[in-house]
Amino acid sequence: MRRLSLLLLVCMASMLAFGQTESAVQPGDQSSINSGPPMLGIYWAKRVLPANGHRNPPNPDLIWRGGEIMPTASVHPIFWGTTWPTDNSDKVPGIDSFYSGFGGSGYAHASDEYTGTNGQVTSTVAYTGYTKDGTTASGGGNTAAILAEVCKVIGSGAVHNGFYPVYVDLPRGTAPYCGYHGAGTCNGVIVQFAFVWNLDGDVCGDPNDTSGRHSQGLASLANVSAHEFSEARTDPNNAGWRNSQGYENGDICGSPSPIPHPFVTFSNGSMWKLQAEWSNHAYDTGTGFPDSLGELGCIDN
Repeated sequence: MRRLSLLLLVCMASMLAFGQTESAVQPGDQSSINSGPPMLGIYWAKRVLPANGHRNPPNPDLIWRGGEIMPTASVHPIFWGTTWPTDNSDKVPGIDSFYSGFGGSGYAHASDEYTGTNGQVTSTVAYTGYTKDGTTASGGGNTAAILAEVCKVIGSGAVHNGFYPVYVDLPRGTAPYCGYHGAGTCNGVIVQFAFVWNLDGDVCGDPNDTSGRHSQGLASLANVSAHEFSEARTDPNNAGWRNSQGYENGDICGSPSPIPHPFVTFSNGSMWKLQAEWSNHAYDTGTGFPDSLGELGCIDN
């Protein structure tokens, strides 16, 4: 009896340790984290998940789940937190430039092959400028608070093809993720939103940009933004494109997969070091770049 009890205690401790390492959350079951909309396409911190070890099934291609995609997108970033009004770093102008040049770029084109009930993803992205909200920001653990911030800022201007990324001035701390995207309703309109921590001095999402064009914090924000925006365009309401294990196009080619090119150039001439995105076509034809398992399905143009 004593040996059996000891064995049970060991098993329970192992399960608890696994849960702390893996966050005990799978891609299709993010709703248990918080009471708001589910977190989708989470950009996990390094070493939270194994290095793609369980990500890819025998065929890693994305599967259409029968819903919509984003044929076009209208982007309006929100910088939320008490320090943003006086922030003099390159992050706000950098993110402004990032979204200004995203549309029509080769990188945007990397996600154009996917279709849904409302058409096909295109590289058409309208940028409507940004908003700074100097009130105290909420952490990302409750998506309802992030969605409420989006609805407060955009008000009656919500559009169905809207993508509203929220950048807070709070450090990640011990949170196991750099950011995520999600969907919710503002004034009766379903919109897409995203959340990203302040990643200054943080390895989370850091693409190791040594060009001197951007600060480390901006380079990390841009890389995570590229991941989440590409996923929102192809799987906006959790009924678009995911593989059989629930991973989206940004997940399969995200860290620790190698970044194919030193930089990608956007339509406004800005240059960024970004992860690639998964392409079914590239994988099926063997023309892509490798993910961390060596599968040739990642592209960035």
